[in-house]
Amino acid sequence: MNWIYEPWPWYVAGPLIALTMFILLFLGKQFGMSSNLRTMCSMGGAGKAADFFKFDWKKERWNLMVVVGAVIGGFLASNYMSNNTVAINPKVAQQLSQDYGIDSGGKAYLPPELFAKENLDDPFVLAILIFGGFMVGFGARYAGGCTSGHAISGLSNLQLPSLIAVIGFFIGGLIMVHLIYPLIFG
Repeated sequence: MNWIYEPWPWYVAGPLIALTMFILLFLGKQFGMSSNLRTMCSMGGAGKAADFFKFDWKKERWNLMVVVGAVIGGFLASNYMSNNTVAINPKVAQQLSQDYGIDSGGKAYLPPELFAKENLDDPFVLAILIFGGFMVGFGARYAGGCTSGHAISGLSNLQLPSLIAVIGFFIGGLIMVHLIYPLIFG
């Protein structure tokens, strides 16, 4: 029963993702997480305030099941299918400890140095989280979708804007990790 605590290998997870995409393509649907926020806002009446939310959300409510599935799947995986650790390279764990003070690298799934509730007492950390959340939301809308929508659905449909967006996501991530993050938390 040890296999249940291990990540699924690429040769199982990859074909399952591909199968899901083929089914969605066959049904004429597109996958993405950020579109669910638009649907929920539209359901709540946001169409009265902005034209962006004026659309027939009832046709897109099937996609809300993706959110429900992600929440349920995440709960089941973290509580019943995980040993709550991530095997990382010892050199990476050493670098995390030396450079960032994260001593639980490879020992905890969510390092308490980053995810402890006490960290939210710091107004700077709270401001960074709120600002980062707004930037992610704005970026997903500005790019016409989130990373999962572009990288999985858009690339499956051979859409050039999705390829450009995915390249932009990677470049932005590299800039953040190697340039901006050290400036903020130096």
